[in-house]
Amino acid sequence: MSEVKKIATRESYGNALAELGKEHDNLVVLDADLAGATKTATFKKAFPDRFYDCGIAESNLMGVAAGLSTTGLVPFASTFAMFAAGRAFEQVRNSIGYPHLNVKIGATHAGISVGEDGATHQCNEDIALMRTIPGMTIINPSDDVEAKAAVKAAYEMEGPVYLRFGRLAVPVINDGEDYKFEIGKGVTLREGKDVAIIATGLCVNSALEAAKLLEADGVDARVINIHTIKPIDEELIIKAAKEVGKIVTVEEHSIIGGLGGAVCEVLSENAPVPVKRIGVNDVFGESGPAVKLLEKYGLDGKGVYESVKAFLN
Repeated sequence: MSEVKKIATRESYGNALAELGKEHDNLVVLDADLAGATKTATFKKAFPDRFYDCGIAESNLMGVAAGLSTTGLVPFASTFAMFAAGRAFEQVRNSIGYPHLNVKIGATHAGISVGEDGATHQCNEDIALMRTIPGMTIINPSDDVEAKAAVKAAYEMEGPVYLRFGRLAVPVINDGEDYKFEIGKGVTLREGKDVAIIATGLCVNSALEAAKLLEADGVDARVINIHTIKPIDEELIIKAAKEVGKIVTVEEHSIIGGLGGAVCEVLSENAPVPVKRIGVNDVFGESGPAVKLLEKYGLDGKGVYESVKAFLN
């Protein structure tokens, strides 16, 4: 059996920017002295005149991006999620969100899979923060194919977008030739009637692995990929609740304010059913190898399987 191809979505981000840069002269990229890590260096190498390093000054980075957007340019402001959503929250809210400017925020190194960098850099709160900003679109792609499509879709839409990317190389689960990405529309990857597992980001692969393990136990699990947290695909979520009756959400983010919270908000108003939220349980992360941390926090395939089994029992 051939080995599954793995690519970090931050790599996909850098490659997508470089490709889009060939087609669109108004695309510019800003970074906060992290181009090697965020992979915007790929764009910098190809288009040095359209790349701006703002230094370790993330709040200023967002302000500069906001200003550039008012001139007709489409800026992608890039840095780690901890700094994009955390340190620069005021500027994202007031300078980008409030005037609804056409700025795209490329936030890399999100979640506990940042690994050895530890709790200070493992941002598990960014989706919750960005969800509170009116008019902010939030996209959390699951793999290389989806990440590239998300960057293209973000460029093509008008308004602020928060794109969430990871450091860890993850399996490519989508077909690059047939995959169709649409902002605000989830994707059913596997049909099932006993439980619906709704996942986002790298946890989509964990959900698929868990579904295979559940199948061996006679449990038929539906797997849904919600790549756009806001606006979320309410119709698909309500449909799953009504057809299946039990929902599990899985995310590499706090269970407070992220995908689990968004799904519960939809269901409480439209189709109340039992929901199990799997994610980071209101704790800070810790330093360690990314794969081991995902296992410890129950976000790998086996961990999700065990949580779903306990929920069903």
